[in-house]
Amino acid sequence: MTAIVANSRQERWWNSRTAHRFMNHHLALLGMVMIAVLTLACVLGPYLLPYDSLYIDLRARFAPPFTGHHYMGTDPLGRDLAARLFMAGRVSLLVGFSAMLLSTLIGTLVGVLAGYRGGWIGTTLMRTVDGFLSFPSIFLVLALAAALKPSPMMITVVIAATSWMEVARIVEAEVRSLREREFVQAGRMLGLSGTHIMFREILPNAIGPIIVAATLTVARAILMEAYISFLGYGIQPPLPSWGNMLNGAQQYLGSAPWLAIIPGAAITIAVTSFNFIGDGLRDAFDVRGDHN
Repeated sequence: MTAIVANSRQERWWNSRTAHRFMNHHLALLGMVMIAVLTLACVLGPYLLPYDSLYIDLRARFAPPFTGHHYMGTDPLGRDLAARLFMAGRVSLLVGFSAMLLSTLIGTLVGVLAGYRGGWIGTTLMRTVDGFLSFPSIFLVLALAAALKPSPMMITVVIAATSWMEVARIVEAEVRSLREREFVQAGRMLGLSGTHIMFREILPNAIGPIIVAATLTVARAILMEAYISFLGYGIQPPLPSWGNMLNGAQQYLGSAPWLAIIPGAAITIAVTSFNFIGDGLRDAFDVRGDHN
């Protein structure tokens, strides 16, 4: 019986077959390369450019891309667009990853508890999830953002508070399918506590779907931050984000379209890349792929 419990831990969530399926997903690999390049640019870019994101050159207002040292042009105040794009990327990516971590943590805790305990505890938790899902998330996000003081931390909490429900549903379904497996029954007969079984035996075997959900949550969080900031309720100037860069560019779409195209392209690349990675991970963790 002890061997059954031990064997459950030997079912690695990432093995050679999983890695092989992921490596054969070309769009997922492309997404990883694009995210790596984008992240590296946002981290190192501001140090390599001749201007910082707050430097104002009124003589260079509305300079188009590839003008002098302004490789992506300038904004209405003469600030270097490349420097602002990379600094904005730091903010947007940080909010995206932080919101993903927080929402995944909340959703996993709720899903594991609901899936393993079942009964009135599981029913209450999942009806709470359904209640949150019944509200259009964008309205809930905007209501919370309007009621709280805008800051990167606040936006992170707001996005996480409206994103954990999908993770909870995925984890609850996975845990419910695992709780009657032999290694769980063996753990109960050995006298292991419910907490030990939930987090040491069941959760490691449900990690694949959680990673897939977390990856897709990053894309959703980046898009949500951009949407909130575009509407003026998110990250506030002079701190740049991709969303508030779009907000500032909307009145110049005809005269200086690069002000909107460049941050819009960055959002598109980031969101598409994370979606590609999520699709690749979903295919990699799909055990049915072994039989194709």
